[in-house]
Amino acid sequence: MARVDLQSLWQRVESQKQENPAIYGNVDFSVIPERFAATAHDHSTISGKYEAERAALLADSHMMEFIRAYSLMGDRVADAYAGLMREYGFRHLVEMLTEACDKGVESVPDAPPELVAFIHAMEQTPDWLDMEMVEEGARLDRNSAANMGPFIIRGAFIATFINKYAALPMAITNTLSSGTSARRVKETATFFSTSVLPGALERFGPGFKSAAMVRLMHSMVRANVMRRPKDWDLGVYGIPIPQVDQMPAGLITIFLLSYKLLRQGRTEFNRDERAKVELSRYRCFLLGLPEDLLADTPQGIVDLMTARGGTLRAGFDDSTCGELLRSTMAADLRPDNSLKSRIYGVFEMSFSKLFFLKSFLEGDEKKARDMGVYITPTDKLLAAIAGVFVFGRLFGYAMMRKIPLVCDWADRRLVRKIKDQLASYGHAEFTTDASHYRAAPQAVPAE
Repeated sequence: MARVDLQSLWQRVESQKQENPAIYGNVDFSVIPERFAATAHDHSTISGKYEAERAALLADSHMMEFIRAYSLMGDRVADAYAGLMREYGFRHLVEMLTEACDKGVESVPDAPPELVAFIHAMEQTPDWLDMEMVEEGARLDRNSAANMGPFIIRGAFIATFINKYAALPMAITNTLSSGTSARRVKETATFFSTSVLPGALERFGPGFKSAAMVRLMHSMVRANVMRRPKDWDLGVYGIPIPQVDQMPAGLITIFLLSYKLLRQGRTEFNRDERAKVELSRYRCFLLGLPEDLLADTPQGIVDLMTARGGTLRAGFDDSTCGELLRSTMAADLRPDNSLKSRIYGVFEMSFSKLFFLKSFLEGDEKKARDMGVYITPTDKLLAAIAGVFVFGRLFGYAMMRKIPLVCDWADRRLVRKIKDQLASYGHAEFTTDASHYRAAPQAVPAE
């Protein structure tokens, strides 16, 4: 991974004050917030088998400075557009962005310059972009999206709530009722499922539009929260939803893949792996992640993800993380109340719990209980039965992909399954309303 000019990076961080004074005008970027775990004595979110990687991170002063800068970086073009909320209202901003995505920004009457800059930034073609590889990555990922995605989305979503520093924006935006949590889970599932459909990430594809809406939602939250200084302690939490906090959702699968390859002694991806990496990288680019955070080698990806996790201070509090977890676990994700949906709901809940336990807590059931996720022997049995069904389908479609006369038919069937799932999720709004925000829990100093 090439070394970034830190002076130039910090200039970009500082320039947020001038570009978006309504959001960043009162931020002192020289202050290191409590969330940033900078020493070996600080307990970070890195744990278990990944903890050994942290010593090398702490010894790399350039990487530490690099990741600290990006922990204070928002989304410059989307933030500028979100900053127009008081002038246009958030619904009109959504309408103009929708029109720009569907028909081109030139079709929006009197389009504000901030919208033009936002769309043009997304339309830029990175030097490394190979859309054929992106499409191949999407084709490869359709199997897991169609057959495993519905069973793990809840477990993957609650993993974003296990750290109070990263989860607080979700708590303030009042994502605490089971109904609201269900909508947010379905919106997340909608974005990732949409992104693997054929042509979805092309300029006028549905994935491009979904990425723009997600970026605007994040920037709206950022703008609204930063206007509520009583609810957001910059010295503790830093910037709401900084760029580094968007890395895990977009890069977790290729991080796990990269870590596995390095343990096997491999340093390069094969063609199929490369296609999946390029899909993830371009999806993250559309979501606004700077190219500095989009490494393209196994070691680079592991280094960056370790840097984020190894500098995020560990912290779990019940009023933020616990409530979010409980509301998400209670969310009803079924599309209807049919017998088929009720049966699916029972198996999905148990499978999601076990997925969360194994993937994010390394099997520590006590830690899961402490967080409010209770796993019973029945859950384990139901998850095992669901696993036979899920992995059987994954294997079956993987085998069909290798048969010339069958592979195209199988892919078309996966596309239909994903579209049916998207229909069951309903319309994704990707919006946030500041009038429904709640006060933040009282911050407790880190030990």
